[in-house]
Amino acid sequence: MTARPRLESTHLVLVPQTLAAARALLAGEDPGLPLAEGYPHADTFDALRMVVEHGGPDDGGWFVLLRDDSGDGRVVGDLGTFGPPDDEGVVEIGYGLAAPYRGRGIGTEAVGTFVDWLVTVPGVRRVVARVEVGNEASRRLLARIGFGLTGEADGHWNLERPA
Repeated sequence: MTARPRLESTHLVLVPQTLAAARALLAGEDPGLPLAEGYPHADTFDALRMVVEHGGPDDGGWFVLLRDDSGDGRVVGDLGTFGPPDDEGVVEIGYGLAAPYRGRGIGTEAVGTFVDWLVTVPGVRRVVARVEVGNEASRRLLARIGFGLTGEADGHWNLERPA
């Protein structure tokens, strides 16, 4: 896949994670970015472990930072892909926000900004996501940014958005 750029939207900045920041968070140390209340969340550690154990210097996701009047604010979440596009051009995304920042439109803006960039990446034809059945907030978030429900399996709704 292509290099991970810094992505900006109206209220957010998506900053590529580094291996150093991932290792620091896993060790309970300062990752070099200010962290918001409730971050990192439980799923953050699973994703960071995968990056540290299997990734290279260009692998990883993005930190979701709130903009403030002085520039970049605190990290409130993270997002990324579960690897490069497969042979059919399908790439799966995952995302999460600290609990105090959910339900405020931040997730929609973050994931929308990310997917809008992702569909421009050469080789990406479809973006998919799996959401636990019953997580209506996440399903609605994806619907707002153009994902459609394609089925259900193993306790998850499967959604996709064509590039």
